[in-house]
This record gives sequence, structure tokens and C-alpha cells, in this order.
Amino acid sequence: MPRLIASDDAGIRLAAERIRAGGIAAFPTETVYGLGAGTFDAAALRSVYALKGRPSDNPLIAHVLDAVDARSLVSTWDARCSRLAAAFWPGPLTLILPRSDIVPDEAVAGLRTIAVRSPMHPVARSLLYAVQGPVSAPSANRSGHVSPTTAEHVMADFAEDAELLVLEGGHAGFGIESTVLDLSGDHPVIRRPGSVTAEALRRFVGDVEVAHALEQGVSPGTSLMHYAPDTPATMVPSARLAAFLGSLSAPAAVLAMPGTEVKAPHVTIRMQPDAEGYARMLYAGLREAEGTGLSQIVIEEPAGRDGVWLAVLDRLRRATVR
Repeated sequence: MPRLIASDDAGIRLAAERIRAGGIAAFPTETVYGLGAGTFDAAALRSVYALKGRPSDNPLIAHVLDAVDARSLVSTWDARCSRLAAAFWPGPLTLILPRSDIVPDEAVAGLRTIAVRSPMHPVARSLLYAVQGPVSAPSANRSGHVSPTTAEHVMADFAEDAELLVLEGGHAGFGIESTVLDLSGDHPVIRRPGSVTAEALRRFVGDVEVAHALEQGVSPGTSLMHYAPDTPATMVPSARLAAFLGSLSAPAAVLAMPGTEVKAPHVTIRMQPDAEGYARMLYAGLREAEGTGLSQIVIEEPAGRDGVWLAVLDRLRRATVR
């Protein structure tokens, strides 16, 4: 079992020492928990991929304190970057930019670009201060599994790894991964939607394209099947939910919207009605459904289609691909 440590001064110092010595530590961010190693430590980064079972073509996000630190990792930083950093950093926005030559291939899956963001979670920021350098991290879960929003989720996914340090940081406030905005080309492109919406970004960079990635590309977390529970999951429109549940031969765990009646023997996990609330509890809800031991998860499809709902639906679609 991993070692859970308090996020006090001693705990932060211990985790930072582990990373500076070439090791790995799990830490909270406002989006999900991350599995961190030093950005310039190629051997430690290879260990992150091995521990997660992460495909080698899925790049990591470099976490930095601010725009000054970010600029040391990239070869191009323009006025758009400065505007976005001023507006959204620290926070759940990742920028994809041409990488600096000093960044090892292991930090970027061999790409010519790097994904970088400045987290707002106080524990993540304290860790970065203590490490005194960037920390690259994917989500702290088994590759492809539901992302962790609590330290307990991390502990469960790596239950057999007694060497892993996990900093306690409570429940992740946003609950889904950061928005990834690609600025490496001629036009800004959202490669992964998140809590920072296209509407918000357009106020600072003009027109923004929203890509619908169906395979792993320059952004972390864009493979077709991702963020998925081990239990098979199906998303069903509200109008068809009752009929679908009635057709099942065995009870299911159901992620249902408020006001939706789900009859026994199915088990109801009640979701929040607003996009931000739904996102905050999404991964915990999927893990709770998984923990029921039932043979199927059924998700009532949310009706929202814009703003943060776009990010929620992105995660749900990837979680229900089989």
C-alpha cells in the first residue's frame, strides 16, 4: 500500500526530496491528482510511464509555478500566451507550445511540443516551490482507468506499490482534467475540453476551434477509450433510460440526473444538475458505481451541450467506449 502523508511542511518536504532524488510522488491539483516526477529527469519520467502502464505516445503535462517558469520550457511564447496566463493561471488551463531543446523526449512523448500549466491547488504550488523546478505528471491512476479526485482513489489504484508517496489534499475542486489549448499551430485549437471553456478563451485569443480527437495526439488524454471504469458502462438518453433499464437481465449501477426515477433492483447514484457540480463528482460517481460490484454501469446522458457540459460529455463518451 502506498504511504499517505499529510500536506504539512514536513510532508511537502518529504515529497519534494523524493522527486529531487529521482523518485515519484502523487500530489493533488484542483483538477485531479497527479503522479509527478522532475521534468528534466528522464529516468524518473520513464518510471512514471512504467508505474501507470501509460502508452509511450501519451505526453505528460509539465506543472510550473508561473509564466516565467513556463517560458524556460518552450521555444515560443507570444502575446496570446501572456494574456492567457494572466487570465487563467494559476488554474485548469494547459497550453501546448513548441518545446525548448532542454526538455527531454520522455517529458513530451517524443513530440516537438510540450503541454504546460500552472496549478492553483495550494499543495501543488507548495510542492513546486519545494522542488524548485517543474514537475511533469499524468493523472495518478492506472492508465485508462477513472481519474483520481481523492488520495484514496490513488491509493486504491496503486495498492501494491509500497514505495509511492501520496500527498493528502482533499477532494479535487474541479474534478476533471484541465482544458488543453494548442497554440503550436496557426490557430488556437482546444484538444481536450475542460473547465475553462471555449467561450472564455475566445475573449483573449479570438476564434478557437474545438477538436474532437478520436485518437491519441499532441494533447494528453485524447485516446478513444480513456477515463473508463473497469465495469462496462453505457450512456443512454433520458427518454430511453427507463426502457433500457427494463430490458436488462441484471441490476445496474445508474448515474442518474436529479428527478429521474430509477426502480429497484437497480442502484442509483444521484448526480448534480449543473455542469460544474456534475464534473466535480463525475469520477467519484464512476468509482462508486464500480464499487457496487454490479455487472454494468448505466449513465443517463446529460442534456447540456455547451460550456463545461462539453468537457463532461467528452469524458463520458471516452468512458463508455468498448
